[in-house]
Amino acid sequence: MQYLTSSAIRAVDYNEAMLTLTVWFTESGGPYAYYNVPKSEYRGLLAANSSGAYFNSHIRAQYAA
Repeated sequence: MQYLTSSAIRAVDYNEAMLTLTVWFTESGGPYAYYNVPKSEYRGLLAANSSGAYFNSHIRAQYAA
């Protein structure tokens, strides 16, 4: 599990074998799993200046939860 310094996302975890991104939000908790997420998206989320904005534009609506 990777803890983030974000007002929107508390922590994330990535299962490379299953291509599953698990997210814990600061407000609604979690875990919430997103499937078939490429590792590049996980890396992008970790590197983003705003994890919440990256998640909203690259992951939330793009991958099944």
